[in-house]
Amino acid sequence: MIPRVADDTLRRLAKGFPIVVLTGPRQSGKTTLARAVFSDKAYVSLENPEEREFAERDPHRFLQRFNDGAILDEVQRCPALLSWLQGLVDERGRMGDFILTGSAQFDLISGMTQSLAGRVGRIELLPLSASELARAGKLPHTLDEMLFSGGYPALFDRALTAADWFPNYVATYLERDVRQLIAIRDLTQFQRFVKMCAARSGQMLNLAALGADCGISAVTAREWLSVLEASYLVMRLPPYHRNFGKRLVKTPKLYFLDVGLMAWLLGIRDTATIETHASRGALFETFVLSEMLKQRFNAGCPADLYFWRDNVGHEIDILYETPSGLQAVEIKSGSTFASDWPAAVRKWQGFAADEALRPIIVYGGEGDYERETCRVLGWREL
Repeated sequence: MIPRVADDTLRRLAKGFPIVVLTGPRQSGKTTLARAVFSDKAYVSLENPEEREFAERDPHRFLQRFNDGAILDEVQRCPALLSWLQGLVDERGRMGDFILTGSAQFDLISGMTQSLAGRVGRIELLPLSASELARAGKLPHTLDEMLFSGGYPALFDRALTAADWFPNYVATYLERDVRQLIAIRDLTQFQRFVKMCAARSGQMLNLAALGADCGISAVTAREWLSVLEASYLVMRLPPYHRNFGKRLVKTPKLYFLDVGLMAWLLGIRDTATIETHASRGALFETFVLSEMLKQRFNAGCPADLYFWRDNVGHEIDILYETPSGLQAVEIKSGSTFASDWPAAVRKWQGFAADEALRPIIVYGGEGDYERETCRVLGWREL
């Protein structure tokens, strides 16, 4: 197992909450992490038909088996258990009693909100980050290799290639989970929709145009996109709300959460193709956003990432608040610093004035240095 940064956060939350929930996409390492950290606890997968039937038929007796708590895997398969867990953990009063994992956040979050408010510590576990791969000595040698492979653990701890992994992942997990969440009559049409989403990663979200390109209505496109979000495959990056005297766009941006899966859905089948691909910039932007999101989720923090764009096209790729002020991040896929890169953040500094911190430029080269009042970070240093 490749050590996960979220290990410390998981242990910390287990000291203060009776239930800890690990959510995230299929095959992101939730079960592996939970079993490694809580190796003394019983493990039950609710994907097992016998266990799921027992839990649905008699949840009280199902839970009474676990005097020392347990890891309940894919708990969204039996949401009725959450109500019974409330009474049990209240009666016991033990911290870190039950560890739950789930890969579909709609049902799970709804159940936690209704039944387990105040009793749950939650971590969202995405695939491996570049820092986790670097610590394990498994970080790809080049940026193009990183963009092609993404971060799913199976690609780094098994004898698998991307050509083996991604088509099977799409077929067995993406499509199966979708069918559990929503009735899809035309699977081919949905597959086209997913590929069109990959082609729009890093762009402003236009549901009407997206639906039209796939032959579906904007309402259906919104519904299908919600399913992809629930399965932790995509996210909507919201615009920052303060305008600093400028009229702002109010439409979110769409991003995939794993750059390797995005590359595969774009039809990229080898590393060499990425170097000259028209979507290389979007792939790199997707990679940087997902890395920053992983850093926050691994620490148990909410995303709280935004972009900023006014009505005349001034834009900051990523913006977030800190106690000291607003941090702007500009993303450039080139491997050599260009003198015009700081132009956008200089404009931003003019609007934000004293609230703007020293901007960060993340680029496709290497190093950590200062240039033209900006901090410049290479992809490895991010």
